[in-house]
Amino acid sequence: MASGNAIRGSRVGAGPMGEAERGDAAPRVHISYWCSNGHETRPSFAEEPGMVLPETWDCPRCGFPAGQDKDDPPAPPKVEPYKTHLAYVKERRSDADGAAILDEALSTLRERGLIQ
Repeated sequence: MASGNAIRGSRVGAGPMGEAERGDAAPRVHISYWCSNGHETRPSFAEEPGMVLPETWDCPRCGFPAGQDKDDPPAPPKVEPYKTHLAYVKERRSDADGAAILDEALSTLRERGLIQ
């Protein structure tokens, strides 16, 4: 017995299949990019008059920048380690400056009777 459902086996928004119904695909150009780890990436771009290709492309395997010259890929970005507040303070002040500031703070606390 048929259920009478006319759209059985289809989904909402489904249309006819095939290139003829959607039009022709734009001509593509594949460009090779290499990162400093030697990974090759080949993204495709729509070929059009006056197109400008990007000089670098992010490598999908390691995330480093990749360039079009296999023998001279771009250098990986320099990653600086996380610095604490104390590290930044030590960059601005010498040990002598730190000792002077500490002595001044301790003398203020002694004058107020908060420490001995």
